[in-house]
Order: sequence, then structure tokens, then C-alpha cells
Amino acid sequence: MRLAILALSIVIIVIALLPLLRRRRPILGGQPRMSSDELVKDPVCGTYVVRSRAVSRPAAEGARYFCSAECASRFAG
Repeated sequence: MRLAILALSIVIIVIALLPLLRRRRPILGGQPRMSSDELVKDPVCGTYVVRSRAVSRPAAEGARYFCSAECASRFAG
């Protein structure tokens, strides 16, 4: 009887922890996903901007993020 209770307890713990383990697993074959609330650094003026509000421009190594359209144009020119 004690063995059955122990086995049931282990199953419940594994089921409870499985979603947490899935979140921590790295993404295979690419860059990790960025959160929309993540701060990104403007390469022109060096300020940090929330990614969802930043001005983005495509680049060879990925998107570049800027604090304003003015900084984006200064970077391009």
C-alpha cells in the first residue's frame, strides 16, 4: 500500500513539474525568442527601448531596433 501511495505521489509531482521543464528547454535550431517587453539597445544613441515600441529595421544579422525614426535614419545614412 505504501508503495502505491509513493508511486502515485511521484506521478503527481512529475505531472506538476512537466510544464516548467518544457519552458526551460532551449529552442533548437535558432535564436531564442524575444519577449515583446524585453529592452533592446539603440546602436546609434545607446538608449534602451522596450522592443514592442521600438522602430525596427531589417539587417543581415537580424532586426535592428532604434528609439526613434531619427536614430534609424542616422544609422542608415
